Amino acid sequence: MRSQRIVKRRHYDVIIVGAGPVGGYLARKFREEKFDVLILEEHNQIGRPFQCAGLVNPKSMERVDAYETVLTPIWGARMHSPSGISVLIGSPDEIRTWSVCRKLFDETVVKQALEAGADILLSSRPVSAEVKHDGVELLVSVKGEELPFACKLLCGADGAHSWVRRTFKLGRIKEMMIGFQIEVTGYPGIEGRLDMYTGEEVSPGFFAWAIPSGETTRIGTWTLPDRLGGRSCEDLLIRLQNHPLWKDRFADCREVGRFCGPIPAGMIQRPLAERIAVFGDAAGQCKPTTGGGIGKGFEAVDRLVPALADSIRMDDLSADRMYHLTRLLEPMRKEQARSKALRDAFLTESSDKELDEMFKIWARPDVTALIDEFGDIENPIPLGLKMLKDIPEFRRLTAKAAKALIWG
Repeated sequence: MRSQRIVKRRHYDVIIVGAGPVGGYLARKFREEKFDVLILEEHNQIGRPFQCAGLVNPKSMERVDAYETVLTPIWGARMHSPSGISVLIGSPDEIRTWSVCRKLFDETVVKQALEAGADILLSSRPVSAEVKHDGVELLVSVKGEELPFACKLLCGADGAHSWVRRTFKLGRIKEMMIGFQIEVTGYPGIEGRLDMYTGEEVSPGFFAWAIPSGETTRIGTWTLPDRLGGRSCEDLLIRLQNHPLWKDRFADCREVGRFCGPIPAGMIQRPLAERIAVFGDAAGQCKPTTGGGIGKGFEAVDRLVPALADSIRMDDLSADRMYHLTRLLEPMRKEQARSKALRDAFLTESSDKELDEMFKIWARPDVTALIDEFGDIENPIPLGLKMLKDIPEFRRLTAKAAKALIWG
């Protein structure tokens, strides 16, 4: 998607910085509310570069109906403990997530916004912005030429290093993880199943993955910067590929692409300010358990756009009004905190020995059946509560996780 309609106007109801899937979905939703919308995208095409494993959960896919971008339906997983204990979960009868071509997916979502009447400027980025009593005035670099624009509401869907968030001092992301991923041919995976690898050597406190993506496989690892111990995520991936337990799986792999970037989680305290709003990665609206941000970004859009639309019509986007609207995100904030507590208890704060002990339990048929019944990539909390309640061996984790899981 390189072409764009000629943009002659300089004033919009809403200007959105960032033409990723969250920015595109946000633009479409504001167009459905009959507002004039402009999207600014710093790159010269949609969907490049991307720093994502390319998974879209079923609920998010239903929102945008982008099934033509699917490379592989994912219905299960093969999870591996540090010592090699494997647990198979899932059934072909239920799709758990979709592996998509991110370029096509992003283009599809943005195209929906354009077809709804939004404008877009590629190779464009804001240089400065100032909130006035009646709107926001921006100076935008458009292919090197600086042009003035104005809007009633400025939105940032501009990623982990959000210009909008930093410019208006909306706060810091609570937890910034880092990941590294390559795309390869020749990986002997199981159709419909992704692989997850755990252990201090390959992904300290988190997990590494191998995700089917049509003719290729995306292999990556992620962790917290302070868990790297002087290593890089690329070093971790090399360790995974050369691990004595798994090296045969990677022997015939040939790299065809590589991507790296931050994974923000932990919603910022002020995603809304006077005439300003940030969404998705820019607001830290990612899942701490998987790093996925598309679903949470879409959810934030659905929660906020109707109220923001009313505020635009009332011409009340004051600091007090925006502070009040922030409360609409509290259920997401609480769920995020509970998910992080669950991840910490079952993964991040567990040693390799403890992980092996848990995998032995997970491998039991009764526990695997529980995982298949209650497991949900988008919402792991019901499964976590069920395990803490019904599996005696997990009771020792209660002190770590129960308070946050139950009370949020």
